[in-house]
Amino acid sequence: MKTTIDRAGRIVIPRSIRDQLGLRGGETVDVVERNGRIEIGLPSADVRLEKRGRGLVAVVDAELPPMSQEVIRETLEHTRR
Repeated sequence: MKTTIDRAGRIVIPRSIRDQLGLRGGETVDVVERNGRIEIGLPSADVRLEKRGRGLVAVVDAELPPMSQEVIRETLEHTRR
């Protein structure tokens, strides 16, 4: 998808991509340059491990965006490879 950079350096992430990732206005994203490309991604959440019962559970203090069925499906497919 193509988008435009305005004079202030801002770009609009197309709605279909925002919806797919569960992005809302005012959220923080990571922006990096890699091999001549600009990558925009969701910042990683700080995770801590808590002992619950006989095992450890990953716990996140921050509110995370909802996951779409497509993201869950892609994650499952990726981990099964």
